Amino acid sequence: MKRGCLLVLAILFAMSMNCGGVYADEIVCITCHSAMPGKYGEPVKLWKGSIHSENGIACNACHGGDPKDAANAMKKERGFLGAPKYNDVPEFCGRCHVGVMKDYLASAHGRAIATGGPNCVMCHGNHQVVKASLQLINEKSCSRCHSYERAKLIRGAMQVTEGIIVNLDARITGYKLLGTDTDRMEKELFSQRNRFHSMFHNVDVKRVTAESTRIQAELKKLDAELTGLDEQGRKRKVAGGIAVAGALLAGVLVHFLRKTLD
Repeated sequence: MKRGCLLVLAILFAMSMNCGGVYADEIVCITCHSAMPGKYGEPVKLWKGSIHSENGIACNACHGGDPKDAANAMKKERGFLGAPKYNDVPEFCGRCHVGVMKDYLASAHGRAIATGGPNCVMCHGNHQVVKASLQLINEKSCSRCHSYERAKLIRGAMQVTEGIIVNLDARITGYKLLGTDTDRMEKELFSQRNRFHSMFHNVDVKRVTAESTRIQAELKKLDAELTGLDEQGRKRKVAGGIAVAGALLAGVLVHFLRKTLD
């Protein structure tokens, strides 16, 4: 009985500790830092509103360490990396975002990082990581370093392309739900969308405008194909309507013929 009481007390004590009593499916980084004040707890609050959190990517995915062992979570032996230095951020993020890192390093922003150019977190945030979108290209953000004029032209050129992609995606999805074989169209749209996304870090107005025009030309082919399906659908509806009308007319004629014979 005495041993049982001591065991219960030990469990309650462990549960009362900030980093104790962690269940197997919990991340100790989040458990511990959630209870900490100020700058030590802030990363967790920010992370909860991030695209990383939305996709189940926790602290250890970026910073390394052991997410299940509070006592050894921040040991190098367990793969802990800590926070990267300013110039190392692209490589840090690039461990997952390989293609994006390549596009960034090839851009004017990437080439300027050694002299204080913007790294990933300047636009996307560090813990409250924001999903890549055209909304990130805005006057408030861009004018921190330079005039917004060039960025505005780039956003305008890309916005038209994005609108076309969104529209085509919805139309293809609609046909897929009807049972139409849309596999080839889906793959083509995926390819053009990736091509479009590769421009997100490009700050060359002429290049972005020219590439947007080329992508739009390819998207128009998909639009034409979908328009063909629309036309086929309209013809089937007309043919179906005529068939129904014909059947009804035949039914009426048979009805009157029977009455006449009677």
